Amino acid sequence: MSYQVESVLNAQAHLGECAIWSEREQVFYWVDILAPALNRFDPATGENRVYPMPAHIGCFGLRENGGFIVALRNGIFLTDAEGNIEKQVGDNPTDHSKSRFNDGHVDLSGNFWAGTIWEPRDHKGGKLVRVKPTGECEVMAGDVLVSNGLGFSPDGKWMFHTDTPNHVLYRYPVDADGNIGEREVLREFERGTGGRPDGAAFDSEGYYWTAMFDGGRVLRIHPETGETVDEIKLPVRWPTMVAFGGPDLKTLYITSSRENRSAEELAEYPLSGNVFAVRVNVAGRPEPLYRG
Repeated sequence: MSYQVESVLNAQAHLGECAIWSEREQVFYWVDILAPALNRFDPATGENRVYPMPAHIGCFGLRENGGFIVALRNGIFLTDAEGNIEKQVGDNPTDHSKSRFNDGHVDLSGNFWAGTIWEPRDHKGGKLVRVKPTGECEVMAGDVLVSNGLGFSPDGKWMFHTDTPNHVLYRYPVDADGNIGEREVLREFERGTGGRPDGAAFDSEGYYWTAMFDGGRVLRIHPETGETVDEIKLPVRWPTMVAFGGPDLKTLYITSSRENRSAEELAEYPLSGNVFAVRVNVAGRPEPLYRG
C-alpha cells in the first residue's frame, strides 16, 4: 500500500528512541537518550512534556501501578508518574564508563528487559538483563555490540533481538516460565545503503517491524522466514524505533536521530530527530505493563 508519513513532533532530538504507546492515557512516550530525557507526547493536543533524567536513558517501561521503570546509564530505577526516581532495582552489568543501556521492553509476563551497548566496539560486550516484578535483576544474554530491536511475539513463544552494527536479527525460544533458550540467526541484513536493524515492535498478526537506521525506512519482517513483506520509506535517513498507537493501534509512530550528523547531512534531511506517524493496515498490540 502507499503510505503517507507525517512529522507529528518537531523534536529535533539528538537520539530519539524507545517508542511506547500508553493505552490507558492515549499518549505516546519516547526518550531522547542524550538529552537525557523521557518525553510524553499527546497527539490530541500536540503537547510534548519533558521529564529530565539524571543520566543517559536508554529505555523504559510503563508500570502497572503508575510511573515508569527506566534504564539509565548506571542502572535501572523505578520512578513516579513525573519521572522522579524512587529507588534502584538493578545495575548496569558492565562498566558504565564504557557502556550504557539502550533498547528494552516489557514482556507478556510483566518483566522488564533492557540491553546495553559496548561503546568501545572492540568486542561484543553488550548484555541483556531481565528485571522481574519482585525486583530481581539477572543477565539473560550477551555477545552483542549494540543490544537492540527487543520484541516478544504475540503468542509469547519467541523473543527477537538485534545487534545493530552487526546487521543481524536473532530470535530466542521462550518457555512457559518466560526463560529464553538458545538463540538462532533469523536474518543477516545486507550491508550497504539499506540500513541496520534498530528498534522494533510486533503487530497483532505476529510480524516484526524494524526501523532501519541509516536506511531511511521501516521494514515488516516475516517472523518465520525473516523475509521483508512490506516497507515504509521515510523522509529521514536515521529512524530508530517504532511503536503502534492511536485508539485502534493502527498508527505507527517512529522516532529518529540526528546524532553525529554533519551540517551537510542535516541540510539534506532537515527533519532528522523528529517523531513521525503513519497509518498502517494492521493493528499493533497493547503495550505490556511492568508488574513491579
